[in-house]
Amino acid sequence: MLIPCDCFLHVPAPPLTPLQNSTASAPCRDKGLTSQINSVYAPARTYEICPELTVPCTVARHTGKGKKKSNWVHYGGLLPAMLEALEDVQDVGEALWPWKDTLSNRERTIVLKEQKDWRRAVEIFDWFRRERGHELNVIHYNVVLCTVGRARRWDLVLNLWHEMHSCGVAPDNSTYGTLINVCCKGGGERATLLWLGDMCKRGLMPDEVTMSIVLQALKKAGEYEMAELFFRKWSSDSSGRMEGHPHYSLYTYNNLIDTYGKASQLEKVSDTFNQMLKEGVAPSVVTFNTMIHVWGTHHRMERVSSLVRMMEEFQCFPDTRTYNILISLYRESNNIDVAEYYFWKMKAENLIPDVVSCRTLLYGYSIRGMISKAEALLKEMDERGFLIDEYTQSALTRMYVNAGMLEQAWHWFDRFHHQMNSECFSANIDAFVEKGYIVLAEKAFIHCLKKKMLSVSVCNVMIKGYGLVDKLDEACEVADGMERYGILPDYVTYSSLIQLLSTAKLPKKALHYLKKMQSVKLLSDCVPYSVVISSFAKNSDLGMVEYLFREMITSGIRADVFLYSILIDAFAEVGKVQQAAAYFGLMKKDGLCESATIYNSLIKLYTKVGYVAEARETYKLLRSLDTDTNLYASNCMIDLYSDHCMVKEAREIFESLKARRSANEFSYAMMVCLYKKIGRYDVAHRICKEMQALGLMTQALSYNSAIQIEFMEIIYTCVDPVRSLQVVQFTGGTLLIGFCKLRSLED
Repeated sequence: MLIPCDCFLHVPAPPLTPLQNSTASAPCRDKGLTSQINSVYAPARTYEICPELTVPCTVARHTGKGKKKSNWVHYGGLLPAMLEALEDVQDVGEALWPWKDTLSNRERTIVLKEQKDWRRAVEIFDWFRRERGHELNVIHYNVVLCTVGRARRWDLVLNLWHEMHSCGVAPDNSTYGTLINVCCKGGGERATLLWLGDMCKRGLMPDEVTMSIVLQALKKAGEYEMAELFFRKWSSDSSGRMEGHPHYSLYTYNNLIDTYGKASQLEKVSDTFNQMLKEGVAPSVVTFNTMIHVWGTHHRMERVSSLVRMMEEFQCFPDTRTYNILISLYRESNNIDVAEYYFWKMKAENLIPDVVSCRTLLYGYSIRGMISKAEALLKEMDERGFLIDEYTQSALTRMYVNAGMLEQAWHWFDRFHHQMNSECFSANIDAFVEKGYIVLAEKAFIHCLKKKMLSVSVCNVMIKGYGLVDKLDEACEVADGMERYGILPDYVTYSSLIQLLSTAKLPKKALHYLKKMQSVKLLSDCVPYSVVISSFAKNSDLGMVEYLFREMITSGIRADVFLYSILIDAFAEVGKVQQAAAYFGLMKKDGLCESATIYNSLIKLYTKVGYVAEARETYKLLRSLDTDTNLYASNCMIDLYSDHCMVKEAREIFESLKARRSANEFSYAMMVCLYKKIGRYDVAHRICKEMQALGLMTQALSYNSAIQIEFMEIIYTCVDPVRSLQVVQFTGGTLLIGFCKLRSLED
């Protein structure tokens, strides 16, 4: 079978896309926004005379005029005839000739406002400017600014703005409100704030609608604190003008609740909602949807239930979005039954679930392995023509794979792979490799190659898959073949290979990829070095350990506590005190905090070489960290004190471990050895019985010690025949069990 490595190594790679084609040009909207952001700093008095607004092309005439004519009738007077003439006649002058000397400001405003095509609006506006007697005021400019702004023609917006200044037409609140609105909706949050700044400089105060738009812009930009400060200032100024507490609209309250919710200020969400109710502003379904989403995303499901009940009290009926939010929240909170309940309740309320409802619930079924329910919902979606999105599709593949239904999993993948993007291929391949089905993963990878959807994430998943089944050569071949397809390995690619090879005790191969990673300047931290150094340390190649550390420091990469712990432990393992102490000194010089791992390594070292004072001091430092991870160090200290017959010190640590219920078999065995060494067989015998009662005799050392103690106890008690008989009766069974278990351990 053709496998991915064959494709990489033996099939000619497709030609690389030229650099100029690989980067798409920025969309017009982004260019326009950039232009506006750069220019709007100085709208004040940089007079840029624009004699005419350029319209790129002639506006095409549209059919279907009957509906428009019926809408124009309500204007009355001559306006319906004017609008019909403009609809029928291409030339503006010819269309408006009968009324050219009698057009009023109101008629000019309505004519401009009724143009649905921004190019036609600009044509008419230019005609008004050229013809004598047609005075253009700020309202006309506002209408055209709104029209071209909605079309995201930021160049024309700026031209109109500068023309207003050159003609002496002063912008008003509505002008700035229009500019702020179109910029916010067009994605220009920064430009929105610049227009607001200029508005405030002119002493103009935003109205409530404009204020809400600014809040929306700040919310989109993630500037929640600034949004709150802006609202407070606006509210304070409004209170001063209105001589009392201002009353906000429903739209403003909804906006505030959403802003506070996104900023995770739940108390202010509640306060705003309560103030809204206190002022008699009835919440809408949008209000409840926002509140439900806010509390649900913060895992306050009891508040969600309360809000649903409150909707009934206010007779505010849930809409499809309400149910979609509820289904999503309960699915994410791992309560699929409630999510399913709201799905069926939506149907009972004669609300037809949309594609979002179905996808949300289907994803919940998939990740929980609810195959029968997922398939039933899939059938319903197919009947209604709903498309499956890539996230749900990959979740379904994973559902079948996890259930071991490989035929269905592959059928599902094969059904959708023609529409998959690179991210979706990656998710599907990952579903196969997670369970070790590398053959299916390879088949999916081949499809990805054929569809020319190969990406660095897809390759990384295949590398991971080969690593899970110990096919390290294939993993390396995938990484080595990436550049032939114009794909550059990233940090994850190299770090994954380094981890796999180091874990497999192949540090030299791992070092090869570390060097490649370094050559393409992807080494930003010490983690890859730590992995390779650890592998060399486990192979007892301390020369390479020191060499790689020096190389890393020379290249400007700082070591972290984890790397220092590897170095100290490596030299502690072989009893090299000087080198271990040197690395400990470097760590403190770097200003890194000591950790339990570091202290454990040092105590292990001092125990090996018998440095009692140093071990005791380090143990005190470890205890000062207030951590529960010092059992290993405590056992080392008991071992060290046992070697030096320091009974009091060993007993203190042992009793401390027993009090915390942390003492293990090694702790007990070392104490038995200590008391045996000093001839206190009675105490050693008592500890052996404690071990046996606790079920801690599992190692050969424990049984050896116990057997020796039992023999010594017999000899010790032979002077008393009665006591000797009791001991023999007790120890006979114990010794027999001990010998049998010791023999089984040796076998």
